[in-house]
Amino acid sequence: MDRSAEFKRWKAQCQSKADFSRKGSVDEDVVDIVQLLNGREQYFTTSSCAGRIILLDGNINGFEVQKQNCCWLLVTHKPCVKDDVIVALKKANGDAVLKFEPLILHVQCRQLQDAQILHSVAIDSGFRNSGITVGKRGKIMLAIRSTHGLEVPLSHKGKLMVTEEYIDFLLKIANQKMEENKKRIERFYNCLQHALEKETITNSHPKGKIKDKNYSSCTHKKKRNPEAYGKCITEENDKELENDDDPGISVSFFPEDY
Repeated sequence: MDRSAEFKRWKAQCQSKADFSRKGSVDEDVVDIVQLLNGREQYFTTSSCAGRIILLDGNINGFEVQKQNCCWLLVTHKPCVKDDVIVALKKANGDAVLKFEPLILHVQCRQLQDAQILHSVAIDSGFRNSGITVGKRGKIMLAIRSTHGLEVPLSHKGKLMVTEEYIDFLLKIANQKMEENKKRIERFYNCLQHALEKETITNSHPKGKIKDKNYSSCTHKKKRNPEAYGKCITEENDKELENDDDPGISVSFFPEDY
């Protein structure tokens, strides 16, 4: 089977699966991005989260909090207030941790050059921790992500270790990060539209001279359409690709069965 046909098979399989995420649907702030990518033959999304503030109650035997082994006390994709956190903390029995997690979007790409286009858009839009990983079977995955997260422990063995004033201070920071995350998502959407339109024009005029514009220069705003989008998986526990401080391309190899 040639690579193009195999990619189509992978995309069809992914989009035929049910959404097993905790929420069960794509987050509102990334619906248009998911729709735009899944509507292109060279891309499909495998998991996504628009960004969120969460309060986790972890294992009291260790400081390291693993999502799969903890209790979710609070999850919100909108600005959070102190009273909601205080109420949620009353349910904590272990080590409660407040976290802000920015956008994470995993996209499988047909060819490396397709991934490079998307990677450039992500970097120029502020998601500078994005990277490309290539599997042994030829799967080309792009993880779109940034570094402006937040993770702070609040309690130990169910006992609150900070003041309510400090919690209020943390939430102001988390909410500011949420607002910045939304701005980057909007910028990414606008620049992605520009890049895909430019690619279409270039492909339709391979011998013509097309003026090249840097992706970061796209400042035009287009009205976003929240209507139906292609079905995709949004598994929250989808394993993140290995971080790379250099915003360039990173390549890793997985076992044969990947």
